[in-house]
Amino acid sequence: MLKLVLAATGSSALTLAGIPLEVAAQPASAEAKPAEQQRLPLLDPPPVPLPSAETIKGARPKSDPTVLPPAATKLDPALQRLAAPATLALPTKVDQVKIVELRPLSLKDVENLAEVNNPNLKAVASRVDQAQSNLRATLAAWYPTLNFSTGNEFPSWTYGRQYNYLSAIGATTEGGKTQTNRWRAASTLGLNWDLINPQRVPQVTAARDAFEQAKNTYLIALRDLRLQTSQAYFQLQYADSRVRIGQTSVQASLVSLRDARARFQAGVATKLEVLEAETQLARNQSQLTNALSQQDIARRDLARLLDLPQNITPTAKEPSRPIGVWMPSLQESIVAAYAFREELDNALLSISVSNSNANASLGAVQPFLSIVNNFVTGRTFGYAGLNPNATGAQGGLQSGQTWATDNTIGLNLRWSILDGGRARAQYRQAKQQAEENAFRFADTRDRVRFEVEESFNRLRSSNRNIQTSSREVLSARESLRLARLRFQAGVTTQREVVDNQRDLTQAEESYANSLREYNDNLALLRRRTGLDQIAVCKPPALSSVKPKAGDEAVPVPPEPLPAACQVSNPLNGAS
Repeated sequence: MLKLVLAATGSSALTLAGIPLEVAAQPASAEAKPAEQQRLPLLDPPPVPLPSAETIKGARPKSDPTVLPPAATKLDPALQRLAAPATLALPTKVDQVKIVELRPLSLKDVENLAEVNNPNLKAVASRVDQAQSNLRATLAAWYPTLNFSTGNEFPSWTYGRQYNYLSAIGATTEGGKTQTNRWRAASTLGLNWDLINPQRVPQVTAARDAFEQAKNTYLIALRDLRLQTSQAYFQLQYADSRVRIGQTSVQASLVSLRDARARFQAGVATKLEVLEAETQLARNQSQLTNALSQQDIARRDLARLLDLPQNITPTAKEPSRPIGVWMPSLQESIVAAYAFREELDNALLSISVSNSNANASLGAVQPFLSIVNNFVTGRTFGYAGLNPNATGAQGGLQSGQTWATDNTIGLNLRWSILDGGRARAQYRQAKQQAEENAFRFADTRDRVRFEVEESFNRLRSSNRNIQTSSREVLSARESLRLARLRFQAGVTTQREVVDNQRDLTQAEESYANSLREYNDNLALLRRRTGLDQIAVCKPPALSSVKPKAGDEAVPVPPEPLPAACQVSNPLNGAS
């Protein structure tokens, strides 16, 4: 164990890695005053008592769909042609998968298409319906059952002959023969109603909790879908930015190569400078090729999430820019995540389901009492066991019919007194599973807080990177302009132009990546906290007059860190 001892004689404020720490000032004398002892800092503070999650949310929390805007159920009129194809549709021809349209989409359009078209969200919604049907099936245990049965007599026909031979000592005589030819119809109507069923209540409780879990799972899937859609759109914007940067770099390399060749032909430059310009051009062309490939992949990835028609590919309609500013503090974000995250509710419901299963296991060895009513009726036509050769009352093929009814009402008691310890073992297993789910809740709680803190800190870092990378772009752009002027004047070599051009390309990619990371972390905070308190950025005001070269002001952000953009209304949420 590492022990840190800090001593000071004056001020008690220290800073460690930019974090202020309060440290006690050691008195000059060996005797410490009681008042000074009371002011000693709590380097190892005692744990703060926290309320139980079951006290706050309840042992069986119910799903609350009002904490999340509902998913769209229909497409906007302008997006009707982008409806998802049939669920079991499968292309078989080349023309059916050939891209014939590049459709520009905004972030709002993408979210609408994902909520309506995405097949995974529809599958999760189907699970909610399945859980509801299972709950309804479990509730049927409270109602009586009425069964109608006919066995194998609906109707039945019996035909046969029987020959009897009686043997005596020294002689054989024929005893006779009989015939049967009979039609019979019978049915049973049975009523069964469990008056006492120890397993019924825990089974219904477990099914109800499973239904609530399914509804929470749908909300989780909806949050994840909105996050994945936003991130896929931001990735597409980043890919478009990389393509634009690559095209600009290739154009700049072509200009540098033209200048180098012109100077070489004029005899004022060497072959080395031409080769350096050609090398830079090849490098930029390779970067552009990779950017184009990533752009195609990002487009098709977004098309997969949106489940678009097979012959349409989406494109980004909006350029990459900050979508808003996160308004809540870190502490408010953590508390909101604890209140709104459905994963915590599902963990509590898992504990309740395990406890219900434990009670159902014990119910298997408890008495069951049912009321039973069986009504039996049957009718017979024909004869059975008649001797056609007999005379008198027994002769001839006699026939007749019978009709019978029977009704029985009673109580049925079932009690499994000895099962070898099976029920008790299953009870312990379910209780141990409940204990495991309690540990899972604690792990989920810690993970929820870490995710919020991670996204919050990365958002702050991305905000800083936007500020610094923007200055880097302006500086690198000016450096490249000066290097070209120096090269044209014969003061420097092509190597300086190549280096500055590479620096500009890297700076522009860093700026585009900072914008993507900022928007990604903003979307992650929305997902991981359940909040939507994002102040919308003002649209950029673009001047119609081209600024003069060299007039760019390099901003130096003051402390504290400014927002990534100017907000229009802090009370409005991002779309």
